[in-house]
Amino acid sequence: MKIAVMGTGGVGGYFGARLAASGQDVSFIARGAHLDAIRKNGLRIDSTAAPCLIKPAKATANPAEIGPVDIVLFTVKLWDTEAAGIACKPLIGPDTAVISLQNGVDAEDVLSRILGRKHVMGGVAGIFATISQPGVINHVGAIQLMIFGELDGARTKRGEAFLAASKAAGIDAIFSETIDVELWKKFVYLTALSGMTSYTRGTIGQIRDNPEQFAMMRGALEEAIAVARAKGVALPPDVLEERIAVAKRLAPEMRSSMLHDLERGSRLELPWLSGTVVRMGEQLGVATPIHRRIRDALAPHADGRKA
Repeated sequence: MKIAVMGTGGVGGYFGARLAASGQDVSFIARGAHLDAIRKNGLRIDSTAAPCLIKPAKATANPAEIGPVDIVLFTVKLWDTEAAGIACKPLIGPDTAVISLQNGVDAEDVLSRILGRKHVMGGVAGIFATISQPGVINHVGAIQLMIFGELDGARTKRGEAFLAASKAAGIDAIFSETIDVELWKKFVYLTALSGMTSYTRGTIGQIRDNPEQFAMMRGALEEAIAVARAKGVALPPDVLEERIAVAKRLAPEMRSSMLHDLERGSRLELPWLSGTVVRMGEQLGVATPIHRRIRDALAPHADGRKA
């Protein structure tokens, strides 16, 4: 398959590299020092589970140099969704699928407006990976899950083909017929995890070991689940305890990407995570005091450190 990775950060870089290592035709879209390092040294994945080096790696800052592809893995930060969606247009052919593996629950609507709904698939990434230095992705733990699906739940040839390619690359891939539920299952979990690790400046292990902090994380999960159900999302009855069980299985040193951004002084996805829970809660009449507390505490850092 011909695949483009729009935004070669931790998530896109990892999955794109695994697909390239298995023989797929993958082009990486990046910028700045990261792009320069990939061109010079290749794209390296540091991982105890699945290390690899793609050298040479096909990398560019200009999607027009790539042309139409079968699959676009769309992995930019949430604030770049609209601009990157417009930049994707040269990658779109008659049956191209753009799979958003971003953190929020709004990207599919934004991309559908820009590219047309038939070109958009929903996606969920379950992985802890970040850029450790230009040209290098650091993958923590063994989790490397990718769930994707058509927005209408259909089984399609393009979805089946990408599923086969992903499995051949050793990725834990699932082609879901209920991607809306999967998106919200991740969202309720990620908002609590990113919010709490950033709020406490701690690892998941430190949060688990502190009864008050772990109770606060549970409350954050409950708030986001209540918002999802108020929106009519058919989350399973046991979603809270299942998400708690996932949190208990995480490597104790795990730190969310938002905490990494906070420590680097980078812009935060806060408005699209805890901020979205608060905003939707207000619209739906659902109280969200914990997410409001997280949002308000981190708000001074949301735009990053000023140069």
